[in-house]
Amino acid sequence: MKRGLLERELQLLQDEMLELGSMTEKAVQRALEALRHNNAELSQRVVEEDRLINEKRYQVEEHVIEFIATQSPLAADLRLAIATLFIVTDLERMADHAEGIGRIHLLLGSSPAPEVPQIWQMGERAIDMLRDALSSFVQRDVELARHVCNADDAIDSLYDAAYANIIALMIREPESVTRHTYMLWTAHNLERIGDRCTNIAERVIFLVTGRLEEINVSRY
Repeated sequence: MKRGLLERELQLLQDEMLELGSMTEKAVQRALEALRHNNAELSQRVVEEDRLINEKRYQVEEHVIEFIATQSPLAADLRLAIATLFIVTDLERMADHAEGIGRIHLLLGSSPAPEVPQIWQMGERAIDMLRDALSSFVQRDVELARHVCNADDAIDSLYDAAYANIIALMIREPESVTRHTYMLWTAHNLERIGDRCTNIAERVIFLVTGRLEEINVSRY
């Protein structure tokens, strides 16, 4: 395969992965918006559209496998293909966490979600991490990737605060234990999104340097 054609194939792989990233970001944003504003219709949409994200992941995976099998890429090209394969898996699983938040909201019924401020802060930081992780991929920016890994500490701290807050609310309002348990599940989903952003950033570092590094080990 001529170099120009090979580069077009690699660009197509990147574009497909970034499309999946955009779909995932929208799913997380919509799940949080639906929960915060008690929009059951939007939560249902997040749940239903997860199927499209799954399909997109498999489409990209098939493309990567076909590319490796037919073009036998070496060195940096092979690293890009392998990194893409891992990244789309993490993106799809982030979307699963967004779907989980949507399902939790539907379990809450018609009344608003209990107010846990740390959850909205976690959501904002998780979305920022996802955007930065994908930007680090596009720019091949190792420093930005490391920033993403380090940013996960803030989400972990917010998770700890959310957990303590929710337990206190359960003790004060025993009749609301079930509803607050749902909020614990929501916080856990957001914490896992942060972990998966870290995974993507580590793959970017692998892509650029050729070294696999575990930059920031989650406490959970």
